[in-house]
Amino acid sequence: MKFTVSTSVLLDELQTISGAISNNTVLPILEDFLFVIEGKILKIIASDLETFMSSIVEDIEIAEEGTIAIPSRILLETLKALPNQPLDFDIDQDTYQIKIFSSSGNYTLIGEGGEDFPEIPQPEDVAEIAIDSQVMLNAVNKTLFAVSTDELRPAMTGVNIELGEQGTTFVATDAHKLVKYRNLEVTTAEYANFIVPRKAMTLLKNMLAKEKGDVTIAYNATNAFFHLNGTDLVCRLIDARFPDYNAVIPVDNPNIININREDLAKALRRIAIYSSKSTYQVKLNVTKNKLDLLAEDRDFSNEAQESLTCQYDGEDLGIAFNARFLAEVLGVLDTEEVAIELSTPSRAGVIIPSNTSENEELLMLVMPIMMNN
Repeated sequence: MKFTVSTSVLLDELQTISGAISNNTVLPILEDFLFVIEGKILKIIASDLETFMSSIVEDIEIAEEGTIAIPSRILLETLKALPNQPLDFDIDQDTYQIKIFSSSGNYTLIGEGGEDFPEIPQPEDVAEIAIDSQVMLNAVNKTLFAVSTDELRPAMTGVNIELGEQGTTFVATDAHKLVKYRNLEVTTAEYANFIVPRKAMTLLKNMLAKEKGDVTIAYNATNAFFHLNGTDLVCRLIDARFPDYNAVIPVDNPNIININREDLAKALRRIAIYSSKSTYQVKLNVTKNKLDLLAEDRDFSNEAQESLTCQYDGEDLGIAFNARFLAEVLGVLDTEEVAIELSTPSRAGVIIPSNTSENEELLMLVMPIMMNN
């Protein structure tokens, strides 16, 4: 097996798919990249058994076909340390010895037989939809941060995707915050609902940020298949039922704050410094055209208070939130103004950006916390 490829081209493709490799794998071969040359194409695959990612390497000279599993860590570190230049790979298929020749020297390492690498699941009995990569990237960016890391609640450790005639909805929640993003232009004739794991969504985000065009999504009861240009991502779907998120979204919110998003986010970050490190509680006292933010840490006698101007329609109200959660939600948005809809101190606050595309709907929710007396 012989081929020649530039350092930068190979490193770029490997970094795109390297996130699929697990640091705590039970199978040593899953610490490797699988290199497969058939005809004039080099395909590289990475996996942790639950997620597979592959990429086609272009701008390559191929002398001999073959298959080899190459240790990922040492290969990546080598490529990062080398200046951009052509590299010659000479691989012995019997001993799995890999020789890399550069302009200044040569490097030898031992790989493994490619036949032992797990096979990528193939799309069978799938439905498909094509979405513009930037539309998909926007949906991922708006929801991924709210995904739970609690493995005891598997349904919440991914993004719930609902496809249908009325549009496509992406929902994520960790029980403290919730995001619901809907695109009305992306539609399918048949309804479908599946949960894509957090890791796969993170890899998809990196993949979408790198490439432009339409991403094709194929899905069945067990797997989702994402294809964009020469890169593929396959993941096992979460086999669980997503919570009824509509039941926790308050529908009657008579108290509405309209405020500059960036001003509020910066104030929250400052206030959080003085809050209790166990709750990060910040109290919002809102009256007509004025929002007071208060935080304290009684254990260290720390406290802080700031006031912001706002437009407020409703009765005087006091409510407390985790400052970090609220600032995190505001940080994902990109509009100048936001509306915060409130009802009572014990019900969730709904955050809606001031202006979105006519084909989009975005709602974010933050649960309140019990106020200290």
